[in-house]
Order: sequence, then C-alpha cells, then structure tokens
Amino acid sequence: MGPGTTVVLGASPHTDRYSHLAVVRLLAHGHPVVAVGNKAGSIQSVQIQRDLPQQGTVDTVTLYLNPVNQRDWEDRILALRPKRVIFNPGTENDTFADRLRHAGIEVVEGCTLVMLAARTY
Repeated sequence: MGPGTTVVLGASPHTDRYSHLAVVRLLAHGHPVVAVGNKAGSIQSVQIQRDLPQQGTVDTVTLYLNPVNQRDWEDRILALRPKRVIFNPGTENDTFADRLRHAGIEVVEGCTLVMLAARTY
C-alpha cells in the first residue's frame, strides 16, 4: 500500500452498488484502492478484504456504511490515521465526524463519484 491509497469501506461485489462503482472509478483515475466489505469477492483486480489494513499509508477512507454500521469501525479508522474521511450521501454522522476532526483528520461530506467526475477528488 502506497501513498494516496483510498480505502472504500462498505465495498460490495454487486455491480449495482455505489461502493462497487467507486472502486471501479477510483482505479480508472489511477488511485490505489483497498476494498473492505462483509461479502467475499472482487471488484476488477481488487479483492474485497474483511478488515482495514494494519499498516501503510492511507490517504482517504470513503464510507459506504450507514451511521449505525459505522460504530464498529470508528476506532479502527481513527487508529489508521487517514488524511481524510469522506461521508458519502446517507453516511453522514456528526458524532463520528467530530471525533475525526478532533484527531486532526479532514472530514468531507460529499460524493466520491461526483468528486472524481468533477476532478476535485
């Protein structure tokens, strides 16, 4: 895992899911990707892992989990120390966002797919 790596949390092997499309589009834009989800499978060349990476440099975590499902991941995301966390539509979580900001992690409420299309990622 190198600089600029994005973790897609909530990744799905199902092609109709936004998390799946996010992995595809991140790869198309040349971003290294780690897909993390609860279902085995792959998205193009990326195997879906069951847990966050333990080491390495993570630039961004982009969330595709609702706030209730984020609870089990919050401490692990904080320990990962990404530069930013993107809360995609439907994942907004003020309490977790405040914890991230307090830890010096940038919080973005936006859509990864729109950001990539607009070249603001």
